[in-house]
Amino acid sequence: MKNQVILFLVLCASFSSFGQILTPVTWSTAVEKLDDSTYKLVSTASIDSGWHLYSQTVPKKGPVPTLFEYNGIGEGFELIEATKEEEGHTVNDPVFKMTITYFEDSARFEQLVRVTDKNLKKIEGFVEFMACDNSRCLPPTEVDLAFEL
Repeated sequence: MKNQVILFLVLCASFSSFGQILTPVTWSTAVEKLDDSTYKLVSTASIDSGWHLYSQTVPKKGPVPTLFEYNGIGEGFELIEATKEEEGHTVNDPVFKMTITYFEDSARFEQLVRVTDKNLKKIEGFVEFMACDNSRCLPPTEVDLAFEL
């Protein structure tokens, strides 16, 4: 009976370790007011050690690029240019067999917007991204973003 209890506890411990959800990338947002109607929406990714996040510009048939979507464009605000990103690391990736840019530790993305509705208090959207380490890639993930003006 004692051996059965020990076996049961070992099995429970091993099953619980398989059920853990990996979240190697967390996101935060900030807003910088540039003038009466222009704001910079800042999305910052904090990336766990050993993991990386891909650029917004990735060749076709490569990993999923980081993508930003904003809800309600044209309904109180408009985008100015495309979302900008930091330089990152550009390498010839042996797994994907192509030149790819990625970020380690952290990444900052900036989107300029022009607010056309003075009553607008918040802009919402999401980021879709894929994180990889040296042995695996997680499925693409979407995270909601909110920017308080």
